Amino acid sequence: MEVHFTPDVQAKLDQIARDTGRPSDELLEDAAAGLFDELAYTRETLDRRYDDLESGRVQPIDGEEAYRRLMEKTAAQRRKREMQ
Repeated sequence: MEVHFTPDVQAKLDQIARDTGRPSDELLEDAAAGLFDELAYTRETLDRRYDDLESGRVQPIDGEEAYRRLMEKTAAQRRKREMQ
């Protein structure tokens, strides 16, 4: 397989290869494998969450409620940091 990169990406890859002492093809293989592992994990997580919603084990909340909860949590964390 042949892969072509923009000059910017190629320069970054070459620099990392020099810095680490590893061949660029090995770095790319590791990066691709890591990406595929992360995608599989994300897919499994989404499938589980969907199954939880479908089965009724969890109840959805609307976006405004989620935002309100997030803002409350953020404000509480800020207050906690200010007190320290």
